[in-house]
Amino acid sequence: MMLRFAAPIVAAALALPATAMDLTELSDAERAQFRAEVRAYLMENPEVIMEAVDALREKEANAQAQADVDLVSVNADAIFDDGYSWVGGNPDGDITLVEFLDYRCGYCKKAHDEVAKLLEKDGNIRLIVKEFPILGDQSVLASRFAVAVKQVAGDDSYKAMNDALMAFRGDVTLASLRRMASTFGLDMDAIEAVMDSDAVTQEIAQTRALAQRLQITGTPTFVMKDELLRGYLPYDQMQALLDEKRG
Repeated sequence: MMLRFAAPIVAAALALPATAMDLTELSDAERAQFRAEVRAYLMENPEVIMEAVDALREKEANAQAQADVDLVSVNADAIFDDGYSWVGGNPDGDITLVEFLDYRCGYCKKAHDEVAKLLEKDGNIRLIVKEFPILGDQSVLASRFAVAVKQVAGDDSYKAMNDALMAFRGDVTLASLRRMASTFGLDMDAIEAVMDSDAVTQEIAQTRALAQRLQITGTPTFVMKDELLRGYLPYDQMQALLDEKRG
């Protein structure tokens, strides 16, 4: 195997499937020479490595995107029509945006204003909020409070508490939640009575189980039509994705 033929031979070899060249058929000397030529070629053309890395990343991203589409399809009823999650925006909107959130998550707080802006300017989005407390006891306490408010005082009060909890920057304690409820004229005694109830526990547990099936490990996570969006997205990117889904 002449060295002057190394580059085209190596380039062709790299482009072939693994089964197309059986190195076991080469002698030890030929195998050593081939490896040396591969190394020499890559050292002279390091951009080939980056091209291969980029191709691998694109392949993995496409595979993950397709896997997410499949996960959304299999779990569609639990995502879009679970019968207990708060539904806002335009209930008759042409597209549904689902958000898994944690009230102690800084990016959720940042995303909250972006989503509100999106709903206001678009006017044709159905929003579903999934309580997904994953950042400790204060997160769980905040979600139990929010779900209890919904069950006791209704959807409008839940929306008010959702906004208030997202704007809140202190420690989440029963004392701070009592002050919040009092500000909005809510019956905190009635709310506290159900915060640790089986009904509240079951709602949060069902959302946790759904998140596990969807392989969601962080907040915020969004579902937009058939796509999982993992992490914070600014307003412009979310609007562009909406336009793409509609288009």
